[in-house]
Amino acid sequence: MNILMVLTSHEQLGDTGQKTGFWLEEFAAPYYVFKDAGANITLASPQGGQPPLDPKSDAAEFQTDATRRFRQDAAAQTALANTVELGTLSADGFDALFYPGGHGPLWDLAENADSVELIEAMFALGKPVAAVCHASGVFRHAMAQDSLPLLKGMAVTGFSNTEEAAVQLADVVPFLVEDELRKCGAKYSKGPDWLPYVVVDGNVITGQNPASSEAAAIAVVKQLQKT
Repeated sequence: MNILMVLTSHEQLGDTGQKTGFWLEEFAAPYYVFKDAGANITLASPQGGQPPLDPKSDAAEFQTDATRRFRQDAAAQTALANTVELGTLSADGFDALFYPGGHGPLWDLAENADSVELIEAMFALGKPVAAVCHASGVFRHAMAQDSLPLLKGMAVTGFSNTEEAAVQLADVVPFLVEDELRKCGAKYSKGPDWLPYVVVDGNVITGQNPASSEAAAIAVVKQLQKT
């Protein structure tokens, strides 16, 4: 199994003067699901190098077994500090594509042409394409081979409007993930705020929030083990 994980390079939280980036649990939990399944993992980001970590995700109350494992894993930290520049990669050689969330992807990956091209190519090849939380926004410009939105008619989830309101960033983000997925013609659904909720529709796998990241990664592995 060769799995590509794509992280954000964006660190500014709109005009707030605060920092954002990727959410630690949403990277660490899938990373170890894939690693423990024996996968070869490639980490990429639009700019390459060290992707910005949302400092809020480093707070004590958001730590999990996976994040604590990461903090003790020098090899994983080195890999994260040296992500490959996304534009140098193609779908060739990868069996699955996974996007951890955090608010950062709303600004860069959701608009990144290399990312869109990669999603479209992986989807067309029938390979798993997965995104968690805010990263579900990366599908907003992706098109299927019939030139319709890739998500049109597909069942998906992502960070909900109620969760965005709860973190008081609904007026800061460039778009609301739930609203954008609906605009794409997707069949959006959600579970209770902050609890694990994953939707699988064909080779598209989406998770609602940070708590959904491990289950989404497990769903990816299960698909790969079937092939």
